[in-house]
Amino acid sequence: MEKYKIIIDTNLWISLLIGKRLSELRFLCNNESISVYICDELKAEFLRIASREKIRKYTTEERITHTLELMEASCVLNSITNKTISPYLRDAKDLYLLALADTVKADYILTGDKDLLILHSHHKTKIVTYKEFETIINQPTKTA
Repeated sequence: MEKYKIIIDTNLWISLLIGKRLSELRFLCNNESISVYICDELKAEFLRIASREKIRKYTTEERITHTLELMEASCVLNSITNKTISPYLRDAKDLYLLALADTVKADYILTGDKDLLILHSHHKTKIVTYKEFETIINQPTKTA
């Protein structure tokens, strides 16, 4: 079976951190049919957001450390080598996700960010919600 190459946006990692319904991200990171890619920029953004006071009141230092350990143990750390330009991207802070997608030739970016979702795709990478991706991976495969 061919693996899906995916990138999980920081907003979903933060949801995992604060314990909302996206705890299934742990499943994605450990699923043999999925490779989850991260980069230093994604980890830095995660730490920056996780350190905000409004996030800190919903979590602990231990949960932040555990989430980072999950990223490091279960995801593929990749340096961004492709410079990417997207005239349609509304938030330039998200450009690193598109560059990572180009670098690793990702199949999907999973996000809840409307500025990314409005793009629907970037080159060959589809941009979808977690729920949409869940539907995709739960579809039965066609047999010849």
